[in-house]
Amino acid sequence: MFFNHLSNLFLTSVLVLGMVGCSTHQQKNTSSNIDWPSFGLNLTSQRFSNATQINNTNVDKLAEAWRYKSGITATFQATPIVQNGVMYLSLPYNHVVALNATTGQELWRYTHDRRKDWQMCCGPANRGVAVSNGKVFIGTVDARLIALDARTGVKEWDIDVVESAIMTEGQDALDKNDPNSLRKVTGGTGIGIAMAPIVYKGKVIVGITGVGYGLHIDNPREDAPLGAVIGVTGRFGRPGFLAAYDVNNGKRVWQFDTIPTQGWEGVFAEKTEDGAQFNRDIAQEKTDIAKYPDASRFGGGSAWSTPAVDATTNTLYFGTGNPSPQMNDISRPGDNLYTVSLIALDTETGKLKWHYQQVPHDLWGYDLASPPVLFNYQFNGKTIPAVGQASKTGWFFIHDRVTGKLIKKSEAFVPQLNLFKKATFEGTVVYPGILGGANWSPVSVDEVHQRVFVAAIHAPIKYTLHENPGKDGKPPIRYAASEPTNDPRWGLLSAIDLVSGKVLWQVKTSQPLIGGVLATAGNLVFTGEGNGQFNAYNSDNGALVWQGKSDFGVNAPPITYTVDGVQYIAVASGGSSIFGYKQGDAVLSYALKP
Repeated sequence: MFFNHLSNLFLTSVLVLGMVGCSTHQQKNTSSNIDWPSFGLNLTSQRFSNATQINNTNVDKLAEAWRYKSGITATFQATPIVQNGVMYLSLPYNHVVALNATTGQELWRYTHDRRKDWQMCCGPANRGVAVSNGKVFIGTVDARLIALDARTGVKEWDIDVVESAIMTEGQDALDKNDPNSLRKVTGGTGIGIAMAPIVYKGKVIVGITGVGYGLHIDNPREDAPLGAVIGVTGRFGRPGFLAAYDVNNGKRVWQFDTIPTQGWEGVFAEKTEDGAQFNRDIAQEKTDIAKYPDASRFGGGSAWSTPAVDATTNTLYFGTGNPSPQMNDISRPGDNLYTVSLIALDTETGKLKWHYQQVPHDLWGYDLASPPVLFNYQFNGKTIPAVGQASKTGWFFIHDRVTGKLIKKSEAFVPQLNLFKKATFEGTVVYPGILGGANWSPVSVDEVHQRVFVAAIHAPIKYTLHENPGKDGKPPIRYAASEPTNDPRWGLLSAIDLVSGKVLWQVKTSQPLIGGVLATAGNLVFTGEGNGQFNAYNSDNGALVWQGKSDFGVNAPPITYTVDGVQYIAVASGGSSIFGYKQGDAVLSYALKP
């Protein structure tokens, strides 16, 4: 280890006491300090840093500056926040720590006490905190929003975003002879918060997840990916929502429900804008509407990804998840608005400005999981304010962010087979499937060179129909399951030209990529792998120019920051249970050797 700047107690106290009125609106850039103040670096969520001290000519001299071990071994997805020399970090199960950003020394720790009667829907992972107004904000797995004093970690307020739990699926719906009835369940429909909040104009904004999760069945091998996801017919789940709360007291300012009570059936879209068929039985769906008049009550539409904000127009952009029940459409005819959609809201009122539904009536789990990103788009000789989103279906979508109009869809950045084909009793192999494509991993946009860097997944999935005998004279129970195949799986890191939509270069990795991307003006792109490798690539051609190594999977988004003139690259390393990557409890920070 090297670099022990500001390691004595006096100076670390100065660091903590300097955290007054921190803002998440822009990157703080002084002569010697450059912060990472918000989940996506700034409200555009571009995750592109102008720092150049570490660049493609000297990155081979990058070495570990410090390592922090939290003691909480579990799936670790958090983006660290760095302000005024202090790193704020959410651990699994919603514990929070503040660290000296130059040494990794722990300054304070908040230990979260979960609601005893609350069942986690989606595992213990959390994607980060927001830091503003002298507070640290975190959304929790038990659907709470908590504000901590940024100097001490002492709780200032704690609210229930959702008051009570909801009914979840159970294996009791399956026949005893069904193999899935005996396998270990690792998650199901419920309510939690996974996203890192953002703060804008005195409001902390966050959304709920898990409301259409489906039964997650474990794989018996610890190093293997998720065994299956089952969509059981029933009245499970509820509408998702995104909401804004007063930063001072947690009082709700507005709430946008991702499932409208009226009009949820939409227009019964039969194909994408460029002609791909969704293979729907529209006539049957219209007939079924009368049978399920209250389908929207159980509609799903989780809010998985941290929003981006256009401060010039007070517009917020976020993506929604799949409808409920997951992969099973018997009780939910129609387009199932506003699921699997990119949504634009007024930041001050929460009112809908526009939406774009990528996959109406979704049957495959094609959530908009990767966070949207804002950039100025050079198109046909004009500069257009745009919003982009890397999809599970394998395309990068570019929209006019004022109107929502689709401007361009990139060429596919992962292999595609049988997109939008329905499940069968024999099993239909589809890729990308429920894992993506681009899963929750954030992208990075180099606006100057009009490039986006995407970490993605090739993982064939077999969508299979199962039918169990009916009980007590009731009709048979039919459900769909997504199950991994024995086909090879791998990861793809892609650089995509935004103007043409073409893939400029790709790097194939031995394992699917999950965690996210950091790009810098030093001509570098950083991302991690499940085998513990942490890589830097030349952003012009994808050449591997440096590699670090962790004991655990590196499956979180990297960041960079500068303190006292020294640039650091940092990343959480704790693997992923869903992907079978080794779990751990480390944060790694790198800098150039002196």
